[in-house]
Amino acid sequence: MIVGKEMYPSQEDLLYEEEVLRNPFSLKLWWRYLIARSDAPFKKRFVIYERALKALPGSYKLWYAYLRERLDLVRNIPVTHSLFQALNNTFERALVTMHKLPRIWIMYLQTLTDQKLLARTRHTFDRALCALPVTQHDRIWEPYLVFVSQKGVPIETSLRVYRRYLKYDPTHIEDFIEFLVNSSLWQEAAERLASVLNDDEFYSIKGKTKHRLWLELCDLLTRHATEVSGLNVDAIIRGGIRKFTDEVGRLWTSLAEYYIRRNLHEKARDIFEEGIMTVVTVRDFSVIFDSYSQFEESMLAHKMESVSSSDEEEEGEEENDVDDDEDVRLDLNLSVAKLEKKILNGFWLHDAKDIDLRIARLEDLINRRPELANSVLLRQNPHNVEQWHRRVKLFEGNPTKQILTYTEAVRTVDPNKAVGKPHTLWVNFARLYENHKDIDNARVIFDKAVQVNYKTVDHLATLYCEWAEMELRHKNFKGALDLMRRATAEPSVEVKRRVAADGSEPVQIKLYKSLRLWTFYVDLEESLGTLESTRSVYERILDLRIATPQIILNYAFLLEEHKYFEDAFKVYERGVKIFKYPHVKDIWVTYLSKFVKRYGKTKLERARELFEHAVETAPADAVKPLYLQYAKLEEDYGLAKRAMKVYDQATKAVPNNEKLSMYEIYIARAAEIFGVPKTREIYEQAIESGLPDKDVKAMCLKYADLEKSLGEIDRSRGIFVFASQFADPRSDGDFWNKWHEFEVQHGNEDTFREMLRIKRSVSASYSQTHFILPEYMMQKDQRLNLDDARDKLKQAGVAEDEMAALERQLAPAASNAKDSSRKVGFVSAGVESQSDGGIKAPANHEDIELPEGSDSDEDEKVEIAQKDVPSAVFGGLVHKRDEAEKDGEDQNKDKDGDSRLGALERIKRQKRA
Repeated sequence: MIVGKEMYPSQEDLLYEEEVLRNPFSLKLWWRYLIARSDAPFKKRFVIYERALKALPGSYKLWYAYLRERLDLVRNIPVTHSLFQALNNTFERALVTMHKLPRIWIMYLQTLTDQKLLARTRHTFDRALCALPVTQHDRIWEPYLVFVSQKGVPIETSLRVYRRYLKYDPTHIEDFIEFLVNSSLWQEAAERLASVLNDDEFYSIKGKTKHRLWLELCDLLTRHATEVSGLNVDAIIRGGIRKFTDEVGRLWTSLAEYYIRRNLHEKARDIFEEGIMTVVTVRDFSVIFDSYSQFEESMLAHKMESVSSSDEEEEGEEENDVDDDEDVRLDLNLSVAKLEKKILNGFWLHDAKDIDLRIARLEDLINRRPELANSVLLRQNPHNVEQWHRRVKLFEGNPTKQILTYTEAVRTVDPNKAVGKPHTLWVNFARLYENHKDIDNARVIFDKAVQVNYKTVDHLATLYCEWAEMELRHKNFKGALDLMRRATAEPSVEVKRRVAADGSEPVQIKLYKSLRLWTFYVDLEESLGTLESTRSVYERILDLRIATPQIILNYAFLLEEHKYFEDAFKVYERGVKIFKYPHVKDIWVTYLSKFVKRYGKTKLERARELFEHAVETAPADAVKPLYLQYAKLEEDYGLAKRAMKVYDQATKAVPNNEKLSMYEIYIARAAEIFGVPKTREIYEQAIESGLPDKDVKAMCLKYADLEKSLGEIDRSRGIFVFASQFADPRSDGDFWNKWHEFEVQHGNEDTFREMLRIKRSVSASYSQTHFILPEYMMQKDQRLNLDDARDKLKQAGVAEDEMAALERQLAPAASNAKDSSRKVGFVSAGVESQSDGGIKAPANHEDIELPEGSDSDEDEKVEIAQKDVPSAVFGGLVHKRDEAEKDGEDQNKDKDGDSRLGALERIKRQKRA
């Protein structure tokens, strides 16, 4: 072999050559030599590598670097080049000493795999497995499986390799199953998958659940039904149905599809029917029903196509056939199919034209869908009463099926577990017989129904009522009454003792206390029985302590209709003793109105006692109508003063939200009976009674209107002044507008200025109060008294001087704030105080000096027109006395007239005189 000059060491290499010649077994020197010649051509480096490996054949570092460079050299050349053979020989030489190192084997195996050398690659993989220890086999098996999974590798070779691998690591059986499926080896794939599912200790390294593996097996078996044999597919899928309840519909459909692919269509139809009749969810039912209907439609379409094609073939055969009487069984040239066709031609079981039957089958399936869906819901809960009623409606027009459905329902539904009202099944069952004129069977149904132990007494009572109503509809009045007597009869002591010993008390024992039953019974007695029998029923209800206020009222009305008034009042008395408020309210109102209507003024004291007792026991929110009735009694039959006393008591007894309306009624009645002046006391009482601020303000406005109508302008102005403390000018403009109109009509410049001053003062007080006091105090309806306001101001840190000024603005009437019997003070025009101890108004320091001629009363006299006193001032009692004294003397009439005048008119006459 001739070596070129470029292969010889150069002048620069002499240093490294001398070192490696002195010490050829030093890896460090050889490696430094290779690094220095890293830019040299590969052939030169090849010589260095070979010399180094000859000296150091066991160096992994040298072999690895040498093999990597040779791999890089052949990377972009075809696999048929001679360099690949040289590379393979180099790997073989390396493995002589490096056979225990898996990295060299992996590099060699990957190179062989890329060269598509199947036999040599397989043998090399086997050599690697034999050379390496078992702990390092997993590094070889991974590329080995990739190699056998490539296209072009014989299936048998791949199967053998995978089977060997599963002996090494059985946990990767899923990879083998996936390989079998990809290779279309359905039989072994199904067997391996079934074995995995039967292994309780199997754990999927891919994270697949048993449920998912079941579905994969079912899909495999159903889609390749003809290729897979030896497995009991029916048992496998049924086991999955029992085990995995959330995919029942899909599994039933898979089993049916398996039989369809095996051309066992009748068996598939049976599977569909079985699945529909066993699923318990609507979702699974929908899946199976849709697949079933699709199967029937496809079968019908296929049959129609085959029939049309067979008709064409028969027409062609009839044209070609020659009539002969020979026995077709002797014709050896006929195939089995043609022989079968000729022999069974015309036989009804072999009739291929069954399209009508298939159409009828499809229509029947579609028509049965509501019934089948209802069956699914009943399988979910067989004690659902509403679903049983819907099932009966599905068979409307078919009494036989309805009776069978009701029979099944009453046998299945447990009253203690029922959802709904189980007694309605019995009622509708009996009504079905009644509608078909079979009363005897309807009675039998009711008789059986009342023996069932229901959850509540009300269900059993309803059954008895329905039974009695059926008897009434068929004019059997005596039977209805007897039935009610039987139902309301109290069980004997012996029966109660026996039931108590058993420990479980049926509802039949408690039936005699059913209010529904007694109410129906008493209605029957009122309609069909006598007065005595009806009274005995009412008395029995009262004795059992199951009466209601309505029963008390009905009993009393019955006695009143038959003129037993005192007995009716006794019933009312029993009612008001039995019940408390609010239930007794209607009894009291009816009792009092009936009593007053019956006796009027003949038993006035007794009526007063009843009213007093009624208002004593009544709560505050229910006492108002009683007081109004009481006052009406006194007005009609008693004394007017007592009526006013009743109204006064009512104003104190009613709650705060009704006090204003009660005072309005009180004032109206007092004005009508005693005259308008009498209402002044009531107005003052109302204002002092502790009404909310808004009600006090409304009452003051009405009081001011009254005084203005009576001509008392100063008193009216004083009321406006008092009420101004409750009216914020920013939010209550109506009040100040009314005062403004009042001063425009009846005041002068001083009074108008005083009104404006008060308005500014009140506005300032509200502004400072809003600024200083906490916000929650402004939301109260009741006005804080002076002490509370002072405490709040101290907490807010307000100085004493400011507090004093604020107190004067908040409360003009502070001097009388602590008096229990406070009176409303009325100021005149703004300067002088009242002589009756009223509140002193502050003097007006903002007077304007007017010209001297403007206030001279001596030169100009103003005539004051006299105004007649309104007739309302005198009240209704004066008119009554006028009528009684028409025949008296003139002098006596004048004196009586003077005595009948009000206080205001008498004072005016005395001044005139």
